[in-house]
Amino acid sequence: MNQLFALAILALLQLGAAARIPSATEVVMGRQLLSETDHKYNVDDPVPLWASKVGPFTNPSETYEYYSLPYCRPKDGVKHKLLGMGEVVDANRMASTLYQLQFRKNRQREVICESVLDAEHLAKFRKAVKEDWYFQMYYDDLPVWGFIGRMEKLFKPRGVAEYKYFLFTHIDFDIKYNDDRVIEINVSTDPQEAVNISENVSGTVKARFTYSVKWTPTATTFEQRLQRYERFPLNPVHLEIHWFSIINSCVTVLLLTGFLATILMRVLKADFIKYNKDDPAMDEEESGWKYVHGDVFRFPPQKNLFCAFVGTGTQLFYLALFIFVLALVGVFYPYNRGALYTALIMLYALTACIAGFVASSYYKQMEGELWVRNILMTCFVYCGPFLIMFAFLNTVAIFYRSTAALPFGTIVIMCLIWCIVAIPLTVFGGIAGKNNRAEFFAPCRTNKYPREIPQLPWYRTTVPQMIMAGFLPFSAIYVELYYIFASVWGHKVYIIWSILAIVYVILIIVTAFITIALTYFQLAVEDHQWWWRSFLCGGSTGIFVYGYCFYYYYARSDMSGFMQTSFFFGYMLMVCYGFFLMLGTVGWRASLMFIRHIYRAIKCE
Repeated sequence: MNQLFALAILALLQLGAAARIPSATEVVMGRQLLSETDHKYNVDDPVPLWASKVGPFTNPSETYEYYSLPYCRPKDGVKHKLLGMGEVVDANRMASTLYQLQFRKNRQREVICESVLDAEHLAKFRKAVKEDWYFQMYYDDLPVWGFIGRMEKLFKPRGVAEYKYFLFTHIDFDIKYNDDRVIEINVSTDPQEAVNISENVSGTVKARFTYSVKWTPTATTFEQRLQRYERFPLNPVHLEIHWFSIINSCVTVLLLTGFLATILMRVLKADFIKYNKDDPAMDEEESGWKYVHGDVFRFPPQKNLFCAFVGTGTQLFYLALFIFVLALVGVFYPYNRGALYTALIMLYALTACIAGFVASSYYKQMEGELWVRNILMTCFVYCGPFLIMFAFLNTVAIFYRSTAALPFGTIVIMCLIWCIVAIPLTVFGGIAGKNNRAEFFAPCRTNKYPREIPQLPWYRTTVPQMIMAGFLPFSAIYVELYYIFASVWGHKVYIIWSILAIVYVILIIVTAFITIALTYFQLAVEDHQWWWRSFLCGGSTGIFVYGYCFYYYYARSDMSGFMQTSFFFGYMLMVCYGFFLMLGTVGWRASLMFIRHIYRAIKCE
């Protein structure tokens, strides 16, 4: 076993080394500074400009390689930069370009090439301009963007509209430097330097691709160059509105939660006084939550699956917590999602031991005997559906020849991380949980035969209770969801991690309180089957979030096409499923603590 663990650690280190960019990677003050020559250059030193991807601006997941469009290629062949695992997952494919941007060397109308565009080339460029394609490049690890071309709409007599398409052939690079370091880069296109590639153009079209480079000094230091990307997406007015909306929704939700908690505490206080009285007349009536004390701690059906859900939900809870800690200390910075994806993959693998331990420990406490099946179910209860969804979506991306399709090597690395790290850690955690000597604490003894549940009105059944349970937590995060969606499924940048952390804490608190309240009302009508009900009610917020996906897709975004639609709803289904598991675990554990407290406070025979 020790040899297996040592091999797993060695493989993890080797995979980490393989996932790194060949040049040195350093973390300074939480900023990931990717360095080829320590970012220091002499005059006229070559600094490569890498083309990352192109794609429709409205479809962020539908991206393609830069040379999928018929741009001029280097004569000695296109060279590709070796990328980290997270950057590949982010659909980046760094390819060399013909732009010569030597350090501090100005250029004016430099010709890259002259190309003759035939009908096939014109159709590709025309499609790109019509769908509002953009390009993304990196210069000294700083991102730059620009559009492929522009479209004009002309109105003719009788209201007939005619569209003209123009391809940009000139790019202006405005680069700022401080001493021997690159600080900032901006890209602009010249509308006057555009070639007409409209549908009415016949034959071939000659295109002369040019560029200009202007270097200007700046007082901004190298350590401060990333602050521009942090300030860029923030408009003071929008930021103030953002804070006001979050505070307003949070205060409203907290007031409602406090109001509900106050009522519940007053009712509980009255119940404690009532049930602790030694009155024989009350025993004859037998109504209320006290009289299901012999069944309330009866273990749920399908406890194998239940414990696997709880273990995986606990893992996802700690995973989110660790991501927030890394974000708040400044590990992630704007326009570099690769670091976030790498952190998610590695932390998910490393926290697998939590899922195994929690699932196996609770399964043993619930007197389960098939602990091997429980560990295997914990391994696959979330990863199984996710791998199936990933296989389908990756196949779609391969069919579209998109950079969103992960290369075979990256898939092998991720599978090895799962097989060599995640699964063994889940097994180790499961063995530790199985050998844990803790016993399930129940203040009351469980009867041999279950008590009959009285017939209940429809609004006390599972589905109406889930709707009521999910609405209040969803209202706490509704405002923030738009900003998150606009960042993940758009081109906006989300950098206010402090707000998101506050919303996350409030979401956990509200989920716990609303589930506790509904569990109390369930027990008050002598319905003792609260185990699965509390989990489903707590996780129902994930269903609300997935419902919001439909609203965002059709009302707040311009996404279209089969690939983008399948990526959006497919991956969001997996995210909402993770939400369901995490918040369901929070709701169940809060309900368990509450039930133990109230039954410990009364006299039970």
